[in-house]
Amino acid sequence: MGHKSKSAPRRGSLMYYPRVRARRITGRIRTWPKVAGAPRLLGFAGYKVGSTHAIIVDNRQKSPLFGKEVMKAVTVIEVPPMFVYGYRAYVRTSKGLKTLAEVMTKSLPKYADRALSLSEDYDPAPVQASIDANAAEIAEVRVLVLTQPYKAGFGKKTPEILEIKVDGDDIKAVLDYAKSLLGKEVRAKELFQEGQCVDLISVTKGKGFQGAVKRFGVKIQPNWHKHRKGKRVVGSISPSKPHMMFTIPRPGKMGFHQRTEYNKRILKIGENPSEINVSGGFLHYGIVGSDYLLIEGSVAGPAKRLVRIRYPVRAQSQKVEPPKVLAVSLVSKQGA
Repeated sequence: MGHKSKSAPRRGSLMYYPRVRARRITGRIRTWPKVAGAPRLLGFAGYKVGSTHAIIVDNRQKSPLFGKEVMKAVTVIEVPPMFVYGYRAYVRTSKGLKTLAEVMTKSLPKYADRALSLSEDYDPAPVQASIDANAAEIAEVRVLVLTQPYKAGFGKKTPEILEIKVDGDDIKAVLDYAKSLLGKEVRAKELFQEGQCVDLISVTKGKGFQGAVKRFGVKIQPNWHKHRKGKRVVGSISPSKPHMMFTIPRPGKMGFHQRTEYNKRILKIGENPSEINVSGGFLHYGIVGSDYLLIEGSVAGPAKRLVRIRYPVRAQSQKVEPPKVLAVSLVSKQGA
């Protein structure tokens, strides 16, 4: 601001405008990475359990703590097996990808009828023949999966329906791989490695209607200036003509936004929940009952929120070095 002798930058980032609620609680993946080699699934999904801390041996070559024991904040994500109930083939058009056809299995898992239903006379054979006949035109293949939250530890039964891309060098091999997964379960340990970096997509905590101070970090007005107009307000809300400026921090709904965190490292992929279950269970979650991931650092969202896990689109290194996890805190977080 030119009339002030000190710097007064605007408060609040415009990076995430407009600040609106997410359309869906499961998160939406708009971009998938391109991978080479054998066909593989590029994503998974789990449920945020909570946070704890772990003692690991730092294996970053350029770190001043290389080779030493360090304590890291970690987040536990429970990843029960996902069920592949179908796959979908896409063709590329002038307006983007268009569905060619989709094939589904008739043998659905427990509680699947809460999320979807198939007609009794559904026959996948003609659809499969159509896909095979147009295999040369297929641009992408994605599998349709059901989460199985009843195998997790917090009591949910209704599954989520997700779409995950399958990628590889050869589109025919990708299609054959998708066929081989039909009607089977997929586990996180089959897709990821310890030490690998992944992207995490989830919806943050909802905080309701908030003012400009909490929502944008606006400075509270001092007692000697504009105190008669309020303290937790913006000094000026811009000229009204020709129009109000949308960049002015204003009160409104805060939180429940979709966010993507890039290159979060997997410290451990576990199959024995007793290794990380705290006494009394995790706060607002309970006891982990199936496979889990230990993610270095924090993860957006409250406990029980679905977290989508994706191969990194900004991969920094192809080399995967599994860290050595010495201990995970089992101290109860109740009342913390």
